Amino acid sequence: MLNLKIVVTGATGHLGRQIVDHLTELVAPTSLTLGVHTPSKAQDYADQGMTIKPLDYTEPATVAAALDGADVAVYVPSKSHDSFSRVTEFEHVVTAATQAKVGHLVVMGFIADQANNPFDLSAFYGYVPRRLAASDLSYTIVRNALYADPLVPYLPELIERQNVIYPMADQALSFISLADSAAAFAKITVTPALWTRPMYTLTQDRAYTMPELAEVLSTASGEKIGYAPVTNAEFGNIYNEGNEGHMLSSMYAGGSMGLLDITTDDYAAIMGHPAQSLPEFLKENYRR
Repeated sequence: MLNLKIVVTGATGHLGRQIVDHLTELVAPTSLTLGVHTPSKAQDYADQGMTIKPLDYTEPATVAAALDGADVAVYVPSKSHDSFSRVTEFEHVVTAATQAKVGHLVVMGFIADQANNPFDLSAFYGYVPRRLAASDLSYTIVRNALYADPLVPYLPELIERQNVIYPMADQALSFISLADSAAAFAKITVTPALWTRPMYTLTQDRAYTMPELAEVLSTASGEKIGYAPVTNAEFGNIYNEGNEGHMLSSMYAGGSMGLLDITTDDYAAIMGHPAQSLPEFLKENYRR
């Protein structure tokens, strides 16, 4: 196994945990340091021999302490809903990584990073590559398509509604599963030969228009699901739990402009095989 000191931030989140789990298949647990907001949530990892450090992105000293001595650091952003907060935390990460002379930084990105994208967080995701280009850091940005995973718990509601309601007009969405994303993150983290590219974009091999997505969901659920979009405002009101409504509706506003349909073969280039398709993912994970 490689002898690298690897730091993973956000290591107890949905993606972070899966990255850590994939890394344990590639390096010894003692090689891993996890920067987490609530250390008690990482006790299972501490029991495996990983080092756990408290990390609050709003407190630069904790970021610096977590990244100290890292050969490679994996940055998974917080769940904050606005670009200003995310940019501020990212500045703390870049500053700490530069001061600690981190050998390589692996950064989570998202395909909604275009200059004309109205998504609330597009400013952050657009800032990331420009900020890193202006730094002296060695880095790789790993841009994710939309996660396929939320479709599984969402399916019962779609069955009840009998329709997909995303305000996407006639445009398409591309997806990647959390498991596939995490596997690619882990592979990049431990493979210096993959660091020569500054950016990868992780997607399945095709994107889906909403009628096509409805058909895939119908097949997976055994129930007829159509497509009847609501307005962006309606979508934001329906899903405003945790004040996330505007962020979500703004993402689909970008999607309706054709900005979330990107597909690449980067996953296959990293892993040596294609990403799991959406129909196969749903077949494996959805139980009727």
